[in-house]
Parts: sequence; C-alpha cells; structure tokens
Amino acid sequence: MDWLGDAWQDITTPQPVPPSTVVLLTAAGVLLVLLLPTAWHVARHGLTIVHEAAHAGVAVLVGRRLSGIRVHSDTSGLTVSVGKPRGPGMVATVAAGYLGPAVLGVGAAWLLSRGYAVALLWILLVVLVLVLVQIRNWYGLWAVLVTGALLVGVTVWGSATVQSIAAYAMTWFLLLGAPRAVLEMQSERRRGRRRGVPDTSDAGMLGRLTHTPGALWVGILLLVCLAALALGAVWLIGLQL
Repeated sequence: MDWLGDAWQDITTPQPVPPSTVVLLTAAGVLLVLLLPTAWHVARHGLTIVHEAAHAGVAVLVGRRLSGIRVHSDTSGLTVSVGKPRGPGMVATVAAGYLGPAVLGVGAAWLLSRGYAVALLWILLVVLVLVLVQIRNWYGLWAVLVTGALLVGVTVWGSATVQSIAAYAMTWFLLLGAPRAVLEMQSERRRGRRRGVPDTSDAGMLGRLTHTPGALWVGILLLVCLAALALGAVWLIGLQL
C-alpha cells in the first residue's frame, strides 16, 4: 500500500510553479492546436467529454435521473436525463454543457496557481471514471478509454516536469477551447438556419425553454467563457489582481 501513500503525498504536496515563459509557451502550443482543423477535431473529443460530464453532473444535482452519455466520432455528444421537461433545473442542465469546460478550467487554473498540478490530474481522472460508467456507445467508450490511458500515463509515470506541462496544457485547452466551442455552435446554427434545419443546439434549447432568442444564450455563454478565460489566464500567468 506504499504507492497509495506516495500518491496521496504527491496529491497534497504543492509542486513548484513553472516560470511564466513556460506557461505562455504552453498556451501558444494549445492555441496552435485550436487553430489547426485536424488537431482541433482530435482534441475536441476531450472538450466534448467535459461538456457532457457537465450536463450529467448538473442533471444529477438538480434531481434528474441520468440515463447515459454518448460521444460521437464527429465530436458531438448527447447526455440523456429524465425529469421535468421545463423549469430552472432543465435550464441549468442544458446551460451547463458549454459552461462546464470554462468552469473546470478556472478551477484548474486556481489549483495550478497554488502548485497542485498532480492534484488536478487526479481530479481529471476521477471525472473520466464518472463519465466512463455512464457511457452508452462504443465510440464514446473508446474515446474515454484512450483519453484516460493518456492521462494515467502522465499522472502515474510522468516526471514532475511532464506532469506540470500536461496540467497546464489541459487547463489552457479548457479555457481557450470553451469560447471556441460556443463560436462553433453559433456557426452551426447559422448553417442550419440557411438549410431550414431545426435548431437543436444547446442555445436553441435554452431559447425555447426560456422563451428568449437562442442568440441571446450564445452571447451569455460566450461572455461567461471569455470571463473564465481572462480570470484563468491571470491565475496561470501569476498576475496579481
């Protein structure tokens, strides 16, 4: 059981915070991934997993019964929960998807600013395990297992430097990827409108639930994600508020 004690010590012991130059270079690398279509398509599966986990987590918190999570090869996802079809709980459940990566990113940035890179990696592993038990399709199972295997490799066998760089890269990916995903959703809404396809996006659902324009919710989600990015960047770079 010595490994459990060693793991707990690693989790609870702050690691040295890397220089701002390293943090900024990590951010630049993540930004490059977001700008390259093929790299973004592959990496976006991780964002989709967090997106669906947020839907699922809030659904449970508001008293809905979770039926399962699906992740698809086109990087879309679906979380099914049973409960009241309208009301604040349903609104919170739908809104949580695009806000989830941003909120997790801010929390991750706060942990990293205090040196808890290993703790963050273990938290992300726990999130993956919770998603894994709710996955209901083969592609989703494959996506979660591959993501989990990579994360286990870094968390268990990676050096302190590798763990730190990975933790910062994942945090930047959450913070930078969240607003990009919202903008991508809006682009898909516009394309769907031109083709006369019903709006099944989260923003469209929120609009129908609240009797407001879906574009209003796109704006709200984007503003929250950008605010999270700004706050997270301040913590990651080490600026004083």
